[in-house]
Amino acid sequence: MGRGRAGRGRRAGVVLLAAGPALVGAYALAGWAAVGQAAEAQVRGPGWEGGRIGPDGLTSLGVDAWRVVALTALVVGVTALAYLAVGPLLGRRSARGRTFLLVLSGFLIVPYALGCVVAFVNAPRLLGRLYQASDFVAGLPGWQPATAFLLPAAGLVQAAGLALTARRPPRRAPAPSAEPDQARPAAP
Repeated sequence: MGRGRAGRGRRAGVVLLAAGPALVGAYALAGWAAVGQAAEAQVRGPGWEGGRIGPDGLTSLGVDAWRVVALTALVVGVTALAYLAVGPLLGRRSARGRTFLLVLSGFLIVPYALGCVVAFVNAPRLLGRLYQASDFVAGLPGWQPATAFLLPAAGLVQAAGLALTARRPPRRAPAPSAEPDQARPAAP
């Protein structure tokens, strides 16, 4: 029974580890959609003075905002994939390389945290204000700031998955000997 439960925990851990990159992908897709809507609003707005519009429909501001979102997703996505690789390796029975993997997983939190900070800064809105493009800022969907929560959610899900896959089954107690227990002398 103990082995079956440990196997289910490891499988659930791998599923949680795989959910991290999926959430990062959702962040990138939502960012693309939000920046596209904002660029469209910028072009239709009264403040549009003309300018370059790419074949994808993005203005120069839209391209810059998308690059920040895409770079953030790339950095966090590569980190999430690294956790996906490290997790099952930590779950191996041999202790060989386990310390290195634990230290590596500790260092991997740094790009995850930096990506979360960049996401919460809300680069598309910040760039829109920097460019003084009020139509772009107004065109950002109301749900766009909430997409930043996808990155810490990915990190938390992967942390739980890492804990489940890295967990070692408890060591079994030695089998009782065939000799009867010797009575202890009474304390004086």
